[in-house]
Amino acid sequence: MSDKRRGFPLGLDKLAQPTTARAPASAREPLRPQRLLHQAAQDAARSAAPSGLGLDSAHVRARMVDRLRAEGLRGEPIFEAMGRVPRHQFVDTALANQAYEDTSLPIGLGQTISKPSVIARMLGLLLEGANARREGHLGRALEIGTGCGYQAALLACIARHVVSIERLRPLFDKARANLAPWRLDQVRLVYGDGMLGHAPRAPYDSIVAAAGGEDLPPAWLEQLAIGGRLVAPMQSTGGGQVLVVVDRTATGWSRSHHEGVHFVPLKSGVL
Repeated sequence: MSDKRRGFPLGLDKLAQPTTARAPASAREPLRPQRLLHQAAQDAARSAAPSGLGLDSAHVRARMVDRLRAEGLRGEPIFEAMGRVPRHQFVDTALANQAYEDTSLPIGLGQTISKPSVIARMLGLLLEGANARREGHLGRALEIGTGCGYQAALLACIARHVVSIERLRPLFDKARANLAPWRLDQVRLVYGDGMLGHAPRAPYDSIVAAAGGEDLPPAWLEQLAIGGRLVAPMQSTGGGQVLVVVDRTATGWSRSHHEGVHFVPLKSGVL
């Protein structure tokens, strides 16, 4: 299938909070029959929703970012993006009150949205790549495993262009619905096999994967630009998974292993 048919551009190139009409105060607080009608109406008009307490508050996201900084994580562009993107809008309503805790959450089909600290760590490693250091952003980025779309929204804030691939059709549809209100013209969602990467838009300055296998697929390495960096989980010889960082130079690829992580298995094909 051609790139034109499988990619779905999403509109404007600016992340902006969608507007939602608010019910009038009188509709939020019912009138009390034992009081005079005009007095109740006056009280209702004076009432206001508390600020700074709800999940839509920037203060909630700022507290999450402060905790990540306190853990020693680095990357001001990442923290700025996390302060702008409302994570609770990318998880099920029943889990929204846990959205700003440092925990992974289920998003269906055996998949999860990664912990904020893990996302910040992986994106921070990407920002240390040669091309990213030179340009000040992630350039052309490839995400393997769109999931619910949260990390794609973050990438849109710190990359020039984002291609994100999802192999599970229900999650692809969910991510497209989650991202549509933000109208991100620089994000292209692709329904396909992430192990194959996305050659039509290669090479990529930054590649990040949200699933880990026994080794890195050759397609990812080939689609990495010279000066680009890849960050992905991979099975270690001692069991479990570790973060692997690959840098491509004019003479080849260099690889380094970092801390242990736990991601869903990397699989091929589409469902």
